[in-house]
Amino acid sequence: MSFHALTPARRAIASPLFAVLVAITIFTVDTVTSLDIAVAVLYVAVVLLALDFTGYEGILTVAAGCMLLTVLSFVISHGADPEPGPILRGFVSLAAITITALLAARNQRAVTALREQASLLDLTHDTIFVRDRNDVITYWNRAAAELYGWRREETVGRRAAQLLDTVFPAPQAAIMDELEHTGRWEGELIHATRDRRLVTVASRWALQRDARGRPVSILETNNDVTAQRAVEDKLHRSRMELAHVSRIATLGELTASIAHEVNQPLAAVVANGEAGLRWLDRPVPDLNRTRTTVEAMIRNARRASDVIVRLRALARKAETVQAPLSVAELVEQTTLLVERELRVHEVQLSTTVPADLPPVLGDRVQLQQVLINLLINAVQALDSVAADRRVLSVGAERAVDEACGDVVVVLVDDSGPGIPDDVLPHLFDAFFTTKREGMGMGLSICRSIVEAHGGRISAENRSEGGASFRLALPIAPAGAT
Repeated sequence: MSFHALTPARRAIASPLFAVLVAITIFTVDTVTSLDIAVAVLYVAVVLLALDFTGYEGILTVAAGCMLLTVLSFVISHGADPEPGPILRGFVSLAAITITALLAARNQRAVTALREQASLLDLTHDTIFVRDRNDVITYWNRAAAELYGWRREETVGRRAAQLLDTVFPAPQAAIMDELEHTGRWEGELIHATRDRRLVTVASRWALQRDARGRPVSILETNNDVTAQRAVEDKLHRSRMELAHVSRIATLGELTASIAHEVNQPLAAVVANGEAGLRWLDRPVPDLNRTRTTVEAMIRNARRASDVIVRLRALARKAETVQAPLSVAELVEQTTLLVERELRVHEVQLSTTVPADLPPVLGDRVQLQQVLINLLINAVQALDSVAADRRVLSVGAERAVDEACGDVVVVLVDDSGPGIPDDVLPHLFDAFFTTKREGMGMGLSICRSIVEAHGGRISAENRSEGGASFRLALPIAPAGAT
């Protein structure tokens, strides 16, 4: 069995004994032989062996003992008639032992300081491990052992990505390029523990370079956020459920408008059908007029079908699907759903949405829900002013937002009484409402939807009277589908 194969406990006993044996052997050879060499120089081996079992002061003590043996051996061998040669060899040996002891003691002090600093890493609750440029683990702290289930001695020398079955949020090559460029990387990773349990961690990497600036090792710190992500996912599902309920409630309020929107093209289909029959019943059927009425029937049938499709989309319960959307089409489709509400409440609607605006990235159904909510709220607010002053306008323009960057801003302005100053700060708070039968969730859900799209929604009073809602939506990146 080799020395390094011994257990730490046995090595702690064997190392001092071996050093003592070497020292006795050197002393014996130096005392009983008459070699013309500085045999005592070999005591430096004893000093170096002391690095395995003692500290700074212990190394100096061992060195002092070796120097004492050197002097004792000289006195025994050459004390009666000292000659220049043995004296010189004795000084050389003492100098070698002294220099070796000082260097070894300084090294041991540095090693001890590093060990103390490394032991501090075992006190943190975050998992910390170090790996080289080849992803081979060189250090593994206590928290990592507790989270992942592998002991330190089982991980050192193994590749981290293979050991933990790491799932990266982006190609690993791209992550390494960013790390080498900036020296740092942050993101979420999915790791597998020893018992194959998956954990989500917030990971932070730091790159260490040598004196020449070449990458040497990577310090990775991970914080287990599995429970936090589970809570956030559950909260997201709850928000989706609440948004779905809100859409259904909104559709209930728009029942009359929906019925009118569907009945109008169906009535046109019937009228065109009857007209077509009359053209066919003539002594000489007018086929051109009949073709025209049939084409009109098809257009109106498609219009009714489109209404049903939009309503089914609003009522469906599904995950968010974001895609590039035309703001002009979004506003046009939404205003069609509230057309009858505008007519019943005698509200004049004007829209100024340029067709050449860049598309925004979002979920059509959810953004329609936001616009419907804003339009219905505005219509209800306008009931309190004279009919000839009930004006509602929807506009859009490209702008730069401080928080969201390049955006398309949709403005919904009304000429109503405005928003009371004490209400304005709480307008988007959950369960806050000024309506007698309101739930206080409409605008809160609107804010959640807009923020989930990376945008912002805000409200203010207009100087000329009325309220203005500002909806900022990020422009879809080039190439988005």
